[in-house]
Formats: sequence, C-alpha cells, structure tokens
Amino acid sequence: MTGICTGRVAAVTGAGRGLGRAHALALAAEGAAVVVNDLGVTADGAGASGGPAQQVVEEIRAHGGQAVAHTGDITTDDGARSLVTTALDTFGRLDALVNNAGFLRDRMLVNLAEEDWDAVMRVHLKGHFLPLKHAAAHWRAEAKAGRMPDARVINTSSGAGLLGSVGQGNYSAAKAGILGLTLVAAAELGRYGIQVNALAPAARTRMTEQTFADTMAAPTDGDFDAMAPENVSPLVVWLASADSAGVTGRVFEAEGGRITVMEGWRPGPTADKGARWTPSEAGETTRKLLTESEPARPVYGA
Repeated sequence: MTGICTGRVAAVTGAGRGLGRAHALALAAEGAAVVVNDLGVTADGAGASGGPAQQVVEEIRAHGGQAVAHTGDITTDDGARSLVTTALDTFGRLDALVNNAGFLRDRMLVNLAEEDWDAVMRVHLKGHFLPLKHAAAHWRAEAKAGRMPDARVINTSSGAGLLGSVGQGNYSAAKAGILGLTLVAAAELGRYGIQVNALAPAARTRMTEQTFADTMAAPTDGDFDAMAPENVSPLVVWLASADSAGVTGRVFEAEGGRITVMEGWRPGPTADKGARWTPSEAGETTRKLLTESEPARPVYGA
C-alpha cells in the first residue's frame, strides 16, 4: 500500500469500533502499519474481549495492509508501555500515536457516583497521559541518540470538553483536561521532533448514537452521511503523516465535511483600576465588561 503514511507506524487506542476503527482503517489505507489497541469493553467500560481489535486487524490485512492487535489496558503503566513496545517489536518503529479510547457513564452531577467520575477520568484522561508518556519517552531517547523523530500525537477531545455538556460532567471535565494536556505536551516535546494536536470530533459511535439519537441517525435516502465516523479520519491521517510538519499545539473540530480550527481562550474586554477594587466596584465593572463581550455559548443539552 502507498499513501501519505507509507513507511510509518501508528498506534490507535480504542480502535476496535467507531472512530478508532475508522482511523485505523484509514491509516492503513494510506500505507501505515497499525497497532490496533482495544480492550473490547461495553459502552460503559464493562467486560473485555480481544475480538474487536483482532477483527480490525483482519480487515486491514484483508486489504493488503499491516496490523497487529494490542489488548492491553492503556490506563495502566504496564499496558501503555506495552503499546509502544508492541509497535517496536512488531514493526521496528513508532511514528504516530492516536489516543482515542473512551466510554461514557452519564449522570447529572447530583447523581454522579464517585466511581463513575473516577472511571471516566481514568479511561479518557489517564488513558491519554500514559500512552503519550511512554511514546514520548521513546521518541526523546531516539532524539538524544541522534535519530530525530518525525513523530505525531493526535489526542481526542470533544465538543463537551470545549463547551460542556449537560449530564456529562465527568466526560466534559476529562475532555477539557485532554486539551490542557495537549498544549503542555506540544510545548514540552517539540524539541524532540514530536508534534501534538487535539481533535474534537462529531460522529456516530456507541457513545453518541443513544445520547444524541436524532442528530446521529444515518440518512435513509442515500444522502451524505455527515455523522459517519469515517468523515473524521482523513484529518487524523494527515495529522499523523509527515505532511503535517509544523502543525502542533492546535485543536480542531471535525464533523461531516467540515474542519474548524478552534481558537480557544483569549483575552476579551478588560479594565484595570491600578489599585484594589471594592466588591461593589468589581461587580459594577464586571457587569460593564460582560456587556462588551461576546455572549457565552450554551452547553450541549441546555
């Protein structure tokens, strides 16, 4: 296979279904060898099965590509380390990491159990940190040995992380944390030839097709399926390729045929008294500044 990722090796977490599967197949179609990671859990993180990861591997191989399954738990140090060593042992290198694994345990905040908070934080936020840590450690060692990598990390956030989402306090907080992690990693790792970006996709997956059933429904009349996960993957493939040189520390939204560069927090209207405000002065001034600012965007589901 030839394409913009020919000769490169990519590891994709949560690649047994949904967006991860689409990314793995698209990377392989553009010539990458792929480490397909998936625990094979249910939509809320229960159970485990090696079937989904192996099935995607077989799909890739059936089309002439190279792939290997990895069923380790990337929310553990050993599992994340073994993701990197699987790529190195099987294909001799690692060039791109796509952090995608996740599940949902939605509840309104007053009903959200500590266990469900911790579980979602673990799979989304810790499940991004640990693979990133071990991949970056490998690439840093390569750079220090005089073999400068041309490495890529693509993290998966969400519109919930950008704007919040009613009933998804744990998920929104984790996805917002991924954005902060992305910015720090891009700043720290650039000297080692590593680019780090984040994606906020909108697509039909097990995590969205029930929560946003009407929006995510596939068309029945043959029209363009805007919510197909395959629509998001071309941007992921490009970000994973050498063609994306110079692009780092960025956040993108991808949905259907639309790609948006997100511009994040930036200073708006400001006032400086040059001395300490009284509470009343602070309130009056803040009210005035708010009238000069752009209206807050509503959270999802509000």
